[in-house]
Amino acid sequence: MAECGAAGELPQRRVGAKEQQNGEPIDSELAVDERKQRDREERETLVLWKKPLLTLHYFTLELLITLKGWICRLWQQRQTVFGLLILLILLSIAYRIEGTHQKYVRYMEKKTLWCAYWVGLGILSSVGLGTGLHTFLLYLGPHIASVTLAAYECGSVDFPEPPYPDQIVCPQHEGSISLWTIISKVRLEACMWGAGTAIGELPPYFMARAARLSGAEPDDEDYQKFEEMLDQTESAQDFASRAKVAVQKLIQKVGFLGILACASIPNPLFDLAGITCGHFLVPFWTFFGATLIGKAVIKMHIQKLFVIITFSRHIVEQMVSLIGAVPLLGAALQKPFREYLEAQKAKLHHLRGEGIPTEENWLSWLFEKVVVIMVCFFVCSIVNSMAQSYAKRKQQKYSESKTE
Repeated sequence: MAECGAAGELPQRRVGAKEQQNGEPIDSELAVDERKQRDREERETLVLWKKPLLTLHYFTLELLITLKGWICRLWQQRQTVFGLLILLILLSIAYRIEGTHQKYVRYMEKKTLWCAYWVGLGILSSVGLGTGLHTFLLYLGPHIASVTLAAYECGSVDFPEPPYPDQIVCPQHEGSISLWTIISKVRLEACMWGAGTAIGELPPYFMARAARLSGAEPDDEDYQKFEEMLDQTESAQDFASRAKVAVQKLIQKVGFLGILACASIPNPLFDLAGITCGHFLVPFWTFFGATLIGKAVIKMHIQKLFVIITFSRHIVEQMVSLIGAVPLLGAALQKPFREYLEAQKAKLHHLRGEGIPTEENWLSWLFEKVVVIMVCFFVCSIVNSMAQSYAKRKQQKYSESKTE
């Protein structure tokens, strides 16, 4: 483990005066920019659908380098890891020994796994600066919609606590139903998902902060694009770039309240917030606290309200009626939507032990296939990204060997 200190480290690019030969610079600024652009275009061709074998080979090598770096970091923190292992062993013993404490253990296990599931989905949704899996549209949004439809059909939210079973059955008695009761029913999973999206903003923050403090040029194209954006004048930028600069200035000048404002609304320009705050050395708890409150509390309630109102009973019925008003295709499109809604309502009123209808609507079949395709695309994007990272390592080593 003596060589762990250098594990995963990239060769540092020289910054400052260029090497000279006979008093002349070896490479001009233009030549360096052209070489970087050529290397970037070469890396972008390294994808599974163009070069599958080479991409998988580079992905495997990058994965091994990443795993080695993680193992070395764990070894450096071995006292903490040892303490966590002891705690895990004690929890395992408590989990296996019978006693009156088992009901509390089972309750904590269920809640912990449920929260970890949604936090993980939230991290996946925000990691990668916008290239992650958009799990709100694929998981949290449909989950809130299904609970909303069940609540209006049952007239109550007294069905089981999350994690829900495969079949939600309406209770025998009806209670009072309101917008607030539905919000309360899905608050835990929504807030956990929002907390996960806030955690997903931390890696670029730490990368940019470390780069600013060390003065070294980081091995990250997003950070390089960010610095190029700051160097450009506003007149030379398009609307999207000017908007990003405006968000950057708001965060830099207003601080906590600026970060909170940007994190509290569905904001695609928040992608560079972590880099911005890290670059300008915003304190960690200022950045993470504002991001956590904005995403896990304010923004999530806005999104929940939108989904719940959209899938309330009268809105859904109006939407189905509007589909029927579409010329020529209206009746054909309206029928499967009505069948799907009726099937979902029927499932809610099945008593336990009764048979559940096995007929599958083509809408649910289509949604399942879309989810599978999106997950596969996300996995492919991870493989491509890691393969391109390894290709960048090779290009940097080659350029370093030329300058030595």
